[in-house]
Amino acid sequence: MAHPIINEDECIGCGICVDACPQDVLAVEGSVAVVENEDSCIGCGECLEECPMGAITEIAED
Repeated sequence: MAHPIINEDECIGCGICVDACPQDVLAVEGSVAVVENEDSCIGCGECLEECPMGAITEIAED
């Protein structure tokens, strides 16, 4: 499965990725998005597609 990686230097904390995630994997803490529930990620890529800053990548786990 995959999970998101947030580039904190590029994230603006807008929360669009949080709203896009169907599994409640992400949250905004302070002024950046964080991976809150990594085990719930289904690797759908919605957060990647919706992030206006391109601050999210995914890493695949074996």
